[in-house]
This record gives sequence, structure tokens and C-alpha cells, in this order.
Amino acid sequence: MRSEAAGPMALDTLSVQDSFEGSDKEEYDGVLELNQFDGLPYSSRFYTLLKERKHLSIWNIKRDFMDALVKEQVVIVAAATATGRSSQIPEWCTEFCLSLQFRHGTVACSQTQAQQAVDLALRVADEMDVNIGHEVGYRIPLQTCCADDTVLRYCTDDTLLREMMSDPLLERYAVVVVDQVHQRTVATDILQGLLKNITLQRPDLRVVLLTATRLSPKHLSLFSGTTGPPPVIDLDSRTAGEVVYSDTGESYFCSALRLVLEIHRSEEDGDVVVFLVTSQEIELALDILHHESLSFPPNLGRFLPIAVHPDQSGTLTTLGENDPSRTRRVLLTASPNEDFFWAVNSVNFVIDVGLEKRYVYNPRIRTNTVTIQPISASQARSRKQLVGPTGKCFCIYPEDRQLPDDIRPHIVESDVTSTVLFLKRMEIAGLGQCDFIDKPGKMTQRSTEKFPVHSNPLGKLVSRASDPEGLMQALEELDYLAALDDDGNLSEIGIIMSEFPVQPQLAKALLASCEFDCVSELLIIAAMLTAPTCFKLPADDLKTDVSRRHAKFQHPEGDHFTLINIFTAFKRCRQDPRYDVDKWCSDFHLDRGALTAADILHVDMADTLARIELPVSAPAFSSRANSVNVRRALLAGFFMQVARDVDGSGNFLILTNKHVAQIHWPSGYCVKSLTAEPVEWLLFHEHSFSLDNCLRIVTPIAPEEFIQMVPQYFFSNLPQSESKVLLQNILDSSASRCGDKKATNSQQATTHDRCLVQ
Repeated sequence: MRSEAAGPMALDTLSVQDSFEGSDKEEYDGVLELNQFDGLPYSSRFYTLLKERKHLSIWNIKRDFMDALVKEQVVIVAAATATGRSSQIPEWCTEFCLSLQFRHGTVACSQTQAQQAVDLALRVADEMDVNIGHEVGYRIPLQTCCADDTVLRYCTDDTLLREMMSDPLLERYAVVVVDQVHQRTVATDILQGLLKNITLQRPDLRVVLLTATRLSPKHLSLFSGTTGPPPVIDLDSRTAGEVVYSDTGESYFCSALRLVLEIHRSEEDGDVVVFLVTSQEIELALDILHHESLSFPPNLGRFLPIAVHPDQSGTLTTLGENDPSRTRRVLLTASPNEDFFWAVNSVNFVIDVGLEKRYVYNPRIRTNTVTIQPISASQARSRKQLVGPTGKCFCIYPEDRQLPDDIRPHIVESDVTSTVLFLKRMEIAGLGQCDFIDKPGKMTQRSTEKFPVHSNPLGKLVSRASDPEGLMQALEELDYLAALDDDGNLSEIGIIMSEFPVQPQLAKALLASCEFDCVSELLIIAAMLTAPTCFKLPADDLKTDVSRRHAKFQHPEGDHFTLINIFTAFKRCRQDPRYDVDKWCSDFHLDRGALTAADILHVDMADTLARIELPVSAPAFSSRANSVNVRRALLAGFFMQVARDVDGSGNFLILTNKHVAQIHWPSGYCVKSLTAEPVEWLLFHEHSFSLDNCLRIVTPIAPEEFIQMVPQYFFSNLPQSESKVLLQNILDSSASRCGDKKATNSQQATTHDRCLVQ
């Protein structure tokens, strides 16, 4: 957006270009130059890295970018993968702020993935010749490495959004760089929508959008002002090497591994990046390639397959190191990791299967479905450009395959309940306006019946005429959770729920635990459910052995209680020097990284409870009263996720949508082995609809407990079924014992108010 009010800032920076020319000298005449950020002389490594930086293709647009940053409020840079955009642009923005003596603030650069934020911060601190955690730092979920004097902070989109809860106008920053906007994640889209509103209120703020592909006209129009769209600096200088298309008829997985082995036997130099589809394929490929490498003759050199999962990427610096021992790395990865390999200069081969896994949320049945679909044309280009002009890209799909032009926005496929809760919180802070590039879902008759258009419960989030189904479903769930008041604004409970970095249902269960004196137990459950799963997925022939080992932790009350046992055992193991934690986790087929993440989350949420002064009760795990209270707290948040065994054979009908599913096999609750009583009613954490149609993390409940905790207006909206009739009979029977119709009305009112936070 071109801002008419940006004039004063432009006047302050007329000579800004002069301050950048000094660092571009090729000769230094033996004079010790001082680093303007820490006042110390530059090291020899700074000059070495500076020469490398000048060979990056992004360096050719430095002057154009700096001119645009001086004159414009919003600047867009389109530069392909491996051009250096994610490291150099934020550094130049920091130089820009330095020229203003940081009068308007410092620089924040957001990334879609936490590991990329960390890796880039380490790299840029090295290039700027400063200490990580001081002048350059990072802030990612559950980890902060920065200080008061940090002038360039890398972070994730989610972290920057949560920072806006306490600093709505981001007044700490003079420049906000949003990287990888082409990925169209929910957080990235929301961040851009809010930044548009902030630029209107802060003419001194500069927003820089970085993308690997050209943005669509709809995307560009988000920041369009009276003078048109913002300037776009397009760097399209990185050309792809040779591209080979193949469609052998066999599975893409086998074709990809066959190509890897052929490349290694050919003795051509260079690392290989293989884009597969799922994490399971990555792990299977890792095992197969390790096995095949045992038969390679020594003269072929070392062969090192490496799994680079999208959410657990290794460090760029490690992958980018030159190895004098002639090692060929085979980097096995999947979407959305196209931008991850910008620092791995040794990549000479890319194998692309042309597919990706997507999670698509269906608001009508409140569950995700998994789809395998073709990647976009922009993703395909990014993968081809990784090898540079001298490498080879093998595309395991026909050349004439029609690929969609752009990545499909995640916001139209995701559960946006947490997002709506956050945006409602932003309304209180005065930032209710959020323009979506693409609005989630479609409008349905059911949505208009629940929230009539004239009532406009979305407030400023979307227009009245086009309230889409995804947002309406999110508002409905927040309403059930008592996070909204009668006017559709955030209630006091909703404000407290927004403080926790967990899904709204878990946040509500945590609040209920304060009432039911089981906070310690719910904190552990919330941490374990929010962290990645701690259970390692074994091969089919090992399932029996894994189940036997997990039985050590099984609790007769259900899987949520089993998670408490696992977490407690892990903590005890870490504190006892007699135990080898890695071996302990391996013996019980548990993921140490996931358990460590749960431990950090547990501390973070406990600190949040202390900060907002909520009471924390003493642990009372395994007592009868405690078990009842834990179930009641869970039901306060997860009453929408209850199912009943309809035929006594393990087929559970979900009350909200009448789908039938089974319990997932790793479930610690083995009904017949732990209790003589069959399970009829249960609460579940997740329904994996398209994977295996299973209910994951389940805990048996009594229907009377459900009736006690469920909001009456949710119960009345449940679809008609035999299960609902049974519940209604329980409710009527309980009311009839009071003796008259007045007692019945009293019983219904009591049912609604039984949980005070309800």
C-alpha cells in the first residue's frame, strides 16, 4: 500500500543509501571497520561471508529494494528458492532501521516453521558478525532466544500473532517481514490481514512480503491503496537445470527409490533431495535405502539417507556443511519443505513425485479428512529450481499433467475455531478488522439457522452477506463453550481461554479443572494432547510387543489417565541418574522429543495459570473422587466428542454426526482386559476419519456424567438418534424424581449451570 502519510519517514531516510555503500566495498585497505550493531571490529569471517553473500542472486536487487523500502509502506519481493531472500532481505531491513537509529522500532521476520526461524537466525547472526540471542535472536513456540537489544528477531507466524495480544499495533517493530506468503497457511493469511489494518494506523510501519512465486491478483489486492497495488520486485534469475519427466507405470515410491540408487551408482557428484508424500513414506524409504547401502562397493563413497520431516527439519547449517569424505546425502522430505534447502548448496538432483498430503476439515462432521492431491505449479517450479542450472530434476509424473497454478489456501480447508477465538480477542484490542484473502468454507442453510445473517455474530471479521460455513461453525462451537456472550462478543471465559496456546476445547477443560480441583492432572493431559504424539508407530509384526510394553502405563479409567502415567514416568526417569532416558524411551516405543515438548508445554501452561491467578489444586491422581472430577473437566470441554457403542461390538456412533467408528488399536484402554464391564459411552480426543475411521485417546464416561455437564442448548441441537432418546430418558427420569413439572424445569436449569464455567 502506498501511504500518503509516509512522507515524514521518507524525509528522514533521504541519505539512507549512503550508509549501505560502505559495506559493499571490495577492498578494506587494512583498516579495522567497526560493526555498527555491537561496536566491535568486524572479524575476518564477516568479510568471507560478505563475499559469498554478494554472489547470491538476491544481491542484484539490493538497491531497488532499499529504494522501495524508503518510499513505500508495503514492498513485495518475489524470489525463487535458494536465492537468499530469507536471510538477506531481513538484514537489509535491519540496516534500514539502523539508518533511522531505530526511532520507529526494530525488525521482525516471520516464518511458517519453527526450525527455519532458528536456522535463519543462526545464519544471519553469523553473517552480521553478532552474537545469537543479542543483536539477532529468535522466538518460537516454547523457546525464546533474544534480549532487549535484539534488532532482528526471527519468529513463527503463530508467535507473532500471539505477541499482538499484548502489542496489537506491533509498536516494537519498524519493519515486519512475512516470509513464504505463497504457502498460504492460516497463520500467514491472518497475519497479512491484520497487518493491513495496522498499516492504516501506523504510517511509519513497513511491511515486506517475501514469496517464492508471483502472487495472484487477488493476493496483491489485499494491500492495494488509492494508487494501486504495492510495488513488486521480481527476481526470476534462478533457472532450473535439466528436467526429466517419467511415468513408468509402477508406484511413484518405488520409482523414486530406484532413481536414487541409479544416481549413486552413476558416480555423479551431488546430494539428492527426494520429495515424497507422507511421513510414513519418508521413514520407510530411510530404512530401505539404509539396507541397500550395505551392498554398495566402497569406491562409490559414503551413502547417507537423511529424513527431513516438514515439522522436524534438521538444521540448515548441518545439512549445508561440505564433507571432504565424499558423502552423498539423500534428503527425504515432503511438502511444504520446498524452501528449506536454500543453504544446501550441494544439491545436484531432485526427485519429485508431484503429490502432497493435505488435511481438509469438514465442519459438518467436525473432523479432518486426508487427501493426496497434485502439488501446485508454483511448488513444482520451486523444486526444479533447487538444483540450479547444472543439476537434474526427475519428475515422476507425465509432462502434460495439469497442475493447479497456486497452492490452495489452508484457511479454506482448516478448522478455524482457534483463529476465530484469537480474532475475537483482537477485537477487544481494537484490531477487529481482518480482511481475508480467501474466506473459509461456504455458507449453508444450517449456519444461517443457527446464526441469522441479521444478528451478525462475526462482528467485523467478515461481511454480513457472506458469512462462510467454516467461520459460522467456529462461532457455534465457541458459543457452546461459553466463550461468547449473547451479543457474539468474547465473554470473560473466552478471554481467559485465549490466553492458552491450546485448542479452545482444551482451554475450556483447563478452566473447568480449576472448579473441580484437578488442575495438576488436566495440565498434564493438555500438554500431552497438544504436543506431538508420544507413541511411535510400529510395523504390523511389532504391534503385539508394543501393546504389551505400553500396558505398563495403562490406567483402567482410560487413555487420558494413561497419558498422565506416561508423563509422570518420563519425568521420574529424567530426574533419576540411574536411568538412560533414550534407552527408556526406546524400550517402551515412546518418542523422547514429543515427551520433552509436552514437558515444556506443561511448564508454559502452568506459568499462564499463575499469571492470570487461577487456582492450582494439589495432585490427587488415582483417587476415586479425582477420577470423577477429571472426567467432568474433560466433558466440560469435549462434550461435542462423545460416542456410544450401538451394538456391543465396538462400533461407536458419534452423537454429533451419527458416524460410526472404532477405537484406535494403540489405545491404552483395552476394554475387556482392564474391566469386566463393557464400555458403552466414551469421550474421544480425535476422530481420524479418512486414515482408519478410528477414535483416538478415549476415556469411558457414564451417560449421567454427560447429561450433567452438557449445555442444554447443545443437547437440544443434537441430531435425533437412539442414543439421544436414551439420554433424554435419563434426564426425564432424574427430573421425575423431583415430583412435579416445576422440579423438571429446575432440573433442566440445574443441568445447564452444573459447571459454573459452562
